[in-house]
Amino acid sequence: MKQFIYLALASLAITSCNEKPKDYVIFTGNITNKNSDSLEINNYEAKTRKVIKVDETGTFSDTLKVKTGIHYIFDGTEYTSLFLKNGSEINLTLDTKKFDETIIYTGKGADESNFLAKSTLIKEKFDIEELYKLPRKDFEVKLRSYEESFEKRLKENVLDSSFISTQKRSIAKMKKSITENYDKKIYIKKNLAQGLTSPKFENYKNHKGGTTSLDNLKGKYVFIDVWATWCQPCKNEIPYLKSIEEKFHDKNIEFVGISIDETKNYNIWKNMVSDKELAGTQLIADKNWESEFIKNYKIDAIPHFILIDPEGNIVNAQAPRPSDPKLIEILESLNI
Repeated sequence: MKQFIYLALASLAITSCNEKPKDYVIFTGNITNKNSDSLEINNYEAKTRKVIKVDETGTFSDTLKVKTGIHYIFDGTEYTSLFLKNGSEINLTLDTKKFDETIIYTGKGADESNFLAKSTLIKEKFDIEELYKLPRKDFEVKLRSYEESFEKRLKENVLDSSFISTQKRSIAKMKKSITENYDKKIYIKKNLAQGLTSPKFENYKNHKGGTTSLDNLKGKYVFIDVWATWCQPCKNEIPYLKSIEEKFHDKNIEFVGISIDETKNYNIWKNMVSDKELAGTQLIADKNWESEFIKNYKIDAIPHFILIDPEGNIVNAQAPRPSDPKLIEILESLNI
């Protein structure tokens, strides 16, 4: 009898040892106050998307074969992130009334996702705009403190090695971005403040023929729209810009479009200006992003708008978009 039991246990042990790890994720959960009848699970790096049905009670259950990494959940209204790795069995609970504050992951492989959830809450309390107002020394101390607390959290948890590497790259990238923005704001405050002489552009090709320089426009206010034919947000502003141009067409202001399209796309720019009947002075920069005027204004995203006074001095180096009602308020206040 004892020999039989021993053999049975040995057989069970062999079976257990030979059991292959799951090559998929079991993902379950319950959502209180659900926003829709489904969840989207996206991995943008792997370009995968899975839709999971959520029943009337907010409960869901499904399996996913995944590429290890960060995935994003969209519930129809909001997003959150989680870390998925085949073999995990993760359960999610949340209340959409207090979305980020109520996210809890449990089960095998849940630690990384809970780390992400906590990181989101910490970032929400991290006031970047206040950080930008600090003197450089205080700015660096505050940013380093945030980085150290992040690194401490990584060490306090037993986490997947690939996840740790990704998070370290993420914090380094965030630190670099915040520092670059801080330096940019300091530069703008020092070199592009209201009343200072504006950087100039010279001999930009004009859609109507010839070339135009900023000095040619002295005596008028100049509203500059830096854009490109490939930029959809830029094109979205065109109807609003046309409306403002019409409103101020008899005023002492020149509306100038400066395209940063590459030279090889010159004809595309020329045709779009004609097709969309863009008014004002339409120019194309000499070296796209590398044009001195673009670099001197620290423009790294478009559309970008600039307002200059009749003497060639800066009124606003980062003027509101035409779709922003504040722009009309500013223009009307100038009594042009």
